[in-house]
Amino acid sequence: MASPFLRTRHTLSSALRPLARNPTPRINHAVPRRPASTASSSSGGSSAKTVAISTALGTAAVLGYYYGTDTRASFHKYLVPPVIRVLFPDAEDAHHAGTAALKALYSVGLHPRERVQDGDATGAKPLAVNVFGVELSNPIGISAGLDKDAEIPDPLFALGAGVVEVGGITPLPQEGNPKPRVFRVVSTDGLINRYGLNSKGADAVAAHLRERLRTFARSIGFTEKEMLDGAAGVPVGSLKDGRLLCVQIAKNKKTDEKDVEAVKKDYVTCVNRLAPYADVLVVNVSSPNTPGLRDLQATGPLTALLSAVVEEAQKTKRKVKPRVMVKVSPDEDDDSQMEGVVQAVWMSGVDGVIVGNTTKKRTGLVPKGVRLTSQEQKNIMEDGGYSGPALFNQTLNLVGRYRKMLDSYSLKTEGLGDAFNKNQKVIFATGGITNGDEALKVLNAGASVAMVYTGMVYGGSGTITRIKNEMREKLAIEDKKQ
Repeated sequence: MASPFLRTRHTLSSALRPLARNPTPRINHAVPRRPASTASSSSGGSSAKTVAISTALGTAAVLGYYYGTDTRASFHKYLVPPVIRVLFPDAEDAHHAGTAALKALYSVGLHPRERVQDGDATGAKPLAVNVFGVELSNPIGISAGLDKDAEIPDPLFALGAGVVEVGGITPLPQEGNPKPRVFRVVSTDGLINRYGLNSKGADAVAAHLRERLRTFARSIGFTEKEMLDGAAGVPVGSLKDGRLLCVQIAKNKKTDEKDVEAVKKDYVTCVNRLAPYADVLVVNVSSPNTPGLRDLQATGPLTALLSAVVEEAQKTKRKVKPRVMVKVSPDEDDDSQMEGVVQAVWMSGVDGVIVGNTTKKRTGLVPKGVRLTSQEQKNIMEDGGYSGPALFNQTLNLVGRYRKMLDSYSLKTEGLGDAFNKNQKVIFATGGITNGDEALKVLNAGASVAMVYTGMVYGGSGTITRIKNEMREKLAIEDKKQ
């Protein structure tokens, strides 16, 4: 860069020679000169302009980075989801693209993340809840299905979730059902999917989760064994303070659901491979897209299956054993069916129930005044499970009923007092939860965690942050009334 102190050199000899030949003074005519300051001004101005532009661009880049990677940014809700729907007319293609994008962005530090901590200015955490002896920073979770093969648990945690559920994962790799198998119903913010538990298999997912654990251990100076023994002071699955990682497991499609021993073997194989890297194991017996899977919710088969899973989980070679939950269908909702599930839960020693999954029912899914397009009318009648806001009332109803049944059974078997508090079964709720008010309702009905799935598909990566903000605002209003 030219220095502002440079000056133009001028040749004087041509002006001095005439004076030497003729000493008689003559009137000096003004000799045109280039102003000495011209080069300096031009160079200095150019430098200042370059600095200003560079500063502006740098500032814009920094602001763009902070805005673009902040889950509070409105474009995550109002721009990204509609653009994805345009770019990827097939919903499954959009799903894979979203997973790949989050994975790639996380690898270079450009992923969306929650910048506001769950604690307030005083350090208090108004949304904190104790689950399985861990104080979660907040009670909002992400349901299985978004991250089927545990490829992006950390990017999902970065979105602010207290719980992330990955899977479902089957013992052996399987392709799932033929494509197309995911369909949008945009007018209802709903989805129909019949994935059929497509999975890379337990070995592949376990290898990935183990490498994730080892990488984290090396970063803080621990060995894998020390991590499994709890030396790091964080949950072994999530690898984050105040968070839990749930790993959902299921049987292979080819395994005959009537062969209880074969079914047990499938689930036990998954536990054997995946339990070391999970805070919670989730037994999926409620997917509507695997023939016969929901038949396993009958009391006898379910008790045998859950007992085998609990027994294998207790063999996990680590200090704190993973908890076990069972995921039940929203369609098996009469009292006798629910009481059978509750009995199986208590008899097997399972730690809790995830209430809700997609529904095979097609009544009451379209709100009054909403008109579906011809394509949406076709989509909503596709085979598979429906998920979306229309499921919320059923989820809320089931949470309340399961809470009463589980507690009633507990009182019958354990008696009053400390035994009840110690052994109370945990409920996670999933199905139709899209905002803070709905999350608070299911929590007040007896759930410990409110989980979202389709709400994130339509609400974008800022969904968890928005729900928690709405919860805090509502709780603040309630506090003022008291």
